[in-house]
Amino acid sequence: MPELRATTLVDAPLRTVAAALLDARLLARSIRGLGGRISGGPVLHAGLELAGSVGPVDGTLLVTRADLTGVSAELVGGPLPRFVLLTDLLHTGGGTMVVDSVEWTSPGGPLGRLADVIVGRGLALRVLEARAEAVAVRSRELLAARVVVGAAIVRDGLLLAQQRSYPAEAAGKWELPGGRVEAGESDADAVVRECLEELGVTVVAGDQVGPDVPLRQDLLLRIYRADLVTGEPAAHDHREVRWVSAAELDGLDWLPADRVLLPALHDLLA
Repeated sequence: MPELRATTLVDAPLRTVAAALLDARLLARSIRGLGGRISGGPVLHAGLELAGSVGPVDGTLLVTRADLTGVSAELVGGPLPRFVLLTDLLHTGGGTMVVDSVEWTSPGGPLGRLADVIVGRGLALRVLEARAEAVAVRSRELLAARVVVGAAIVRDGLLLAQQRSYPAEAAGKWELPGGRVEAGESDADAVVRECLEELGVTVVAGDQVGPDVPLRQDLLLRIYRADLVTGEPAAHDHREVRWVSAAELDGLDWLPADRVLLPALHDLLA
């Protein structure tokens, strides 16, 4: 089974580089110059299917991992018996080490082995080079991004979720409470203020949960655990608020950015 690997040191914190990797548009841009195309959503999350092609490889990539450790995807439809794209992240004293690798199985027989030498290795190398450059550029952009915070409020093993009532494209979808960090405000202060404004409750903000998630070119979502101090959550600007169990998490129609955080939320509830 052929494999190619490349490493890149990015001068940015691990969470920032992880956020860059989660940007599905980054993957699309990185292969566009290779004559490729890909589509499937604004951010990567486990279970997402990406349809597209790179050179002669045409099919569907299934995202199997998308978190602080990196991203993995495998071909579930296409001409190759096996094609896996792996990106692992390692914190170092000089930045974040990005380890990209591609593994694939070529069709059998002499023709398959010839295609592997002539096409497969060259294509895989170009994919890795393009992706490494795109990750480094996007990480530098995200270092200056503005921040939206969200609150993962847990009580008695249940997580508080709220259902959007507007705008039209988001109505009916679920998210965690939160909002933009104002000028001169810390993330923790923003969590406390947003929970008071949106839910009418007082909370204490704790540690960050999961990776940073890119919302737009210059905007990041960060989720923090929050503990209730006073009040009972009520839907002020939203259609509904609900306490949900770990078993119910995956069944809700989450906004794409919040869906990225489901593995971390499962860990939090566990």
